[in-house]
Amino acid sequence: MRVLLSTYGTRGDVEPLVALAVRLRELGVQVRMCAPPDEEFARRLAGLGVDLVPVGPPVKELMRGAGVPSAADLARYRAEMLDAQFDIFPAAADGCDALVAAGLAQIAARSVAEAAGIRYVYTCYAAVNLPSPYHAPPPRPGWPEPAASDNLALWGLDAENVNAQFREPLNGHRASLGLPPVDNVRDHVYSDRPWLAADPVLGAWRGTPGLDVTQTGAWFLPDERPLPADLSAFLDAGTPPVYVGFGSMTPAPDIARRAVEAIRAQGHRVLVSRGWAGLDLAGDRDDCFAVGEVSHQSLFPRVAAVVHHGGAGTTVTAARAGAPQVVVPLQLADNPYWASRVAALDVGAALDGATLTDDDLDVAVKTVLAPQTRARAEALGARIHTDGAAVAARLLHEALR
Repeated sequence: MRVLLSTYGTRGDVEPLVALAVRLRELGVQVRMCAPPDEEFARRLAGLGVDLVPVGPPVKELMRGAGVPSAADLARYRAEMLDAQFDIFPAAADGCDALVAAGLAQIAARSVAEAAGIRYVYTCYAAVNLPSPYHAPPPRPGWPEPAASDNLALWGLDAENVNAQFREPLNGHRASLGLPPVDNVRDHVYSDRPWLAADPVLGAWRGTPGLDVTQTGAWFLPDERPLPADLSAFLDAGTPPVYVGFGSMTPAPDIARRAVEAIRAQGHRVLVSRGWAGLDLAGDRDDCFAVGEVSHQSLFPRVAAVVHHGGAGTTVTAARAGAPQVVVPLQLADNPYWASRVAALDVGAALDGATLTDDDLDVAVKTVLAPQTRARAEALGARIHTDGAAVAARLLHEALR
């Protein structure tokens, strides 16, 4: 039994599929993965014995500038990615029994699975990515922002934007494979039975007529790596610090600095994660420490709060650790959704980076450091225990048997 997994994006897009790959291998399933060719992903997969099939340009190169690429660049990247997928996926899927695709960027995946006669599973990491009357579509950089009076109308306009970019080239490729054309590209990619790899305590699916969603829980692996000695020494030297990090994202130039200043102004120590943006705001003061890539599962139980961009992985890891959160989301993908969930669950604060004032930051820091916020966060964390990757692996294994 062999499965092809495919995604394209930053670490937050790749790591959940890594977790699924590991759980599938524990069941005796052979796995290969289509993913960006970034060196850190290649090392990660090689260390686990999972074959990497590189697709597209390195993501880290695309993320070097502040914010996201221009609309023109994004349109070009998307067109080139579609062609690359149709070039690479058929050989990658050869001999496989199923193709699991994560994210809307996987436009070619279902067509390739259909042509090969194998099972296709689409998955996403947040409920906001699936059409529903209960929420609007997530921000999609480079495409016109849909404007309508209700959520279902917004989802209709969202489908039109996806069609404008992809319908003609997708159907051209499908014709070359002997497949009929599709009318709604987005819904074709999603299928009518998608999987939702998100924790139901943190972000439950509320249901949509005609869409049979299987919510497995978030996909992650235990990460028991010890913390570096210098980081452990910093943690041991005083009260728990507030963590500030934006992962693979590049925040607005002054947001991280202002967050550090707001935390220091209230007499708290700060731990800054350099991330892909290379943040290093420690200076020569001993109340701030900069750290590279470490186990968040080992670190977050030892911090007073987590300030981050709203990535699905960071949000669930902080929640599982019982750490209050301040989310300053980038206006793309599921970041605003996770910020709204943190606020709705009353385990932190959600801030708008575009209109952020120093007073907003001061209030947010005070909120997350209040004992009652910590108590709510710890209570929430105690309820999050589903191993979504194991659930998904069992579901797929049983279906293929």
